[in-house]
Amino acid sequence: MIIKVSVIIPVFNAEKYIAQCLDSLLSQTLYECEFIFVNDGSKDKCKEIIEEYQLLDQRVKLINQENQGVSIARNNGMKVAKGEYIGFVDADDYVGEEYFKTLYQAAIEDSHDLIISNCKSYCDGKVFITTYSFPKNQTLEEGMIKELISYFLKEDNCNSVWNKLYKHLVIKENNLEFPKQVALGEDGLFNLYFLSFSNKVKYINYTGYIYREVKGSATRNIQEKDYFQRAIDVYQYKYPASLQLQLDYQKVRTFKAIKLIKNVMSFIHLYYTPTKEVSFKKRYLYIKMMLSHPSVIESLPLFYSEDYPFLSRYEKLFVKLINQRSTLGLYLATAYSRFRNK
Repeated sequence: MIIKVSVIIPVFNAEKYIAQCLDSLLSQTLYECEFIFVNDGSKDKCKEIIEEYQLLDQRVKLINQENQGVSIARNNGMKVAKGEYIGFVDADDYVGEEYFKTLYQAAIEDSHDLIISNCKSYCDGKVFITTYSFPKNQTLEEGMIKELISYFLKEDNCNSVWNKLYKHLVIKENNLEFPKQVALGEDGLFNLYFLSFSNKVKYINYTGYIYREVKGSATRNIQEKDYFQRAIDVYQYKYPASLQLQLDYQKVRTFKAIKLIKNVMSFIHLYYTPTKEVSFKKRYLYIKMMLSHPSVIESLPLFYSEDYPFLSRYEKLFVKLINQRSTLGLYLATAYSRFRNK
């Protein structure tokens, strides 16, 4: 069988959800797929569950490795992938049965390098559909790809790799891989690498990926994850030369500053959200440290010059409080925001 899509699924302690993920993949209407599960040192029964499914369907592949993180897991999956295109799924998520067929058909139409789609997410019992402002259902080439690179540099909401399909040849010819030295933001960096070598991209107005926000996931576990340091790592990361050729240094610097300040705004709301897991004093001091960090201080003028005029009144106040390093003022602002949004 000629493999049309290789799907890579990094797995770490996802026993509760892995069967639903597997069922959704094996139900795909595009049959010519392989599903490469990379067990990243799971301590639960994930390995045994995947092995049971291997007996049912030869398209299920399993790689076992010591715990090395999601980037290395995905890289190891890509090394053995045989598909014309590569997709990614997280082990606690699932996809609609038409998902890979829809993305693949869009990809082979005019030989696109990258397909971007919407996603549906569940968080605290609420449903969200994430869409983008890119031109829909049309081929984006040189000029628009430069605009996409700019967007990925300064925004976080399209960073994920699991709502996309990538031409394998682009990855192979340019030796692309997920950065190993970045603990958070590795998806965004991989997308920037890929875009810098892409000639044809399409955003389709289709929602087939279902993202599950689970307790303890990377986006919610403030006790174990140093989000701010990871944002600083991304901010200080040196982008590849091919990317620098498409955007001048000052633009790259400005977009990185915008992303950092937006992250800081998000982190402040996150750390001021009441939780019994981390004391208020610890969260307060963490925010105080963020506001005094040299990278935040140097980024604020660039953020003001580019994004500030387009903010809401609340966001403008919030940024002013960050600029004033008013930890107490930010606490009051987030408390008001929570009250208003009840």
